[in-house]
Formats: sequence, structure tokens, C-alpha cells
Amino acid sequence: MFGIPGKQAVTLTSAATRQIARLMAQNGTAGLRIGVKKGGCAGMEYTMDFATSVNPMDEIVEQDGARVMIAPMAQMFLFGTEIDYQTSLLESGFKFNNPNVAEACGCGESIKFKDQPAA
Repeated sequence: MFGIPGKQAVTLTSAATRQIARLMAQNGTAGLRIGVKKGGCAGMEYTMDFATSVNPMDEIVEQDGARVMIAPMAQMFLFGTEIDYQTSLLESGFKFNNPNVAEACGCGESIKFKDQPAA
């Protein structure tokens, strides 16, 4: 919807691809739907849910058995984002390396986008 022909809306690292494919197989889902919503200390938050079906308006990214669907309202905020999956001694989870983010809180889950009015 907001894409550039020949360029995926988001990219997935190999670690993210493996984890998404693993989650899809475990839960029997069509993929993961990602989006953004108002909330958090910086104004916006990422969302990630299992999807049982593909919405015709979703932007779909498929890579090595992993499928990510981007909700229509989130596409312009997520364009150019790299999704990674990181594991450390204290935590593991998906990380969004998003060039559209102007500020993020310390937890990294709440964000403010460039040219977005304060919440």
C-alpha cells in the first residue's frame, strides 16, 4: 500500500526469520501481524499478534518460511524497518530497528515517530 515497487516494507534478519517460522509452526498460524498503536511513555507502541488469516489490505513480507503481515494503518510507520530477534542472559524478543523513530523510551517498546505530534 505504501511500498516502493521491488522493495519490501520491512526486512527480517535470519534470527527473526527462524523465530517467526518456529512460532508459526508451533501455533499453526498464517503468520505474525505487526502494527502500532497509541500508548506508552513516548506516545506509540509496536503490536505483534498471531494471525489466523491474511487481511487483503495487509502488506505481506515472506522470507524463508516466515510471514509477517503489516496492518494497513501501520505501514507508513514501519516502512524501512529491520526486525531482529535477540537473545541475552536477561531477555529475548523481537527488536525493531526503525529509521522512522525520533525517540524511544528506555524499555525500547514505546516510541515517537518523526514529525508526529506529542501525545
